[in-house]
Amino acid sequence: MELYSDEYFMNEALKEAQKAFEEDEIPVGAVIVANNKIIARAHNYTQRLNDVTAHAEMQAITSAANFIGGKYLNDCTLYVTLEPCLMCAGALYWSHITKIVYGTSDEKKGYTKINQCVLHPKTIVMKGVLESQSAQLLKDFFLAKRL
Repeated sequence: MELYSDEYFMNEALKEAQKAFEEDEIPVGAVIVANNKIIARAHNYTQRLNDVTAHAEMQAITSAANFIGGKYLNDCTLYVTLEPCLMCAGALYWSHITKIVYGTSDEKKGYTKINQCVLHPKTIVMKGVLESQSAQLLKDFFLAKRL
């Protein structure tokens, strides 16, 4: 795997998703990258914080903004294992993030199912990077919940 490739950074997001899995959170992980450097890492904290807004993307946006010292994530890329929901897509719109790369689509709650125009018009979106790994982690989590 090439260093600084989309696959490299998505693997880092998958590591965050695995942490969420181990903490009994829905296994979604995210990293934000600027100049080939990870400036924020996060995973879901909705159970731990008892907060429906504590999605991996929201945590990563806050962390990256604190790292940068400003609210706009220009020239940054978000790598997230699951397609952002409408709430997260709205936050990403306001952050002016340059690029979003996600692993697997969210057939029920992903932003593309509701409105494909919710992101900033200049935001580049790439989907399907390490899709099978991202999807399998979610399947394993929910299968374990049903047992």
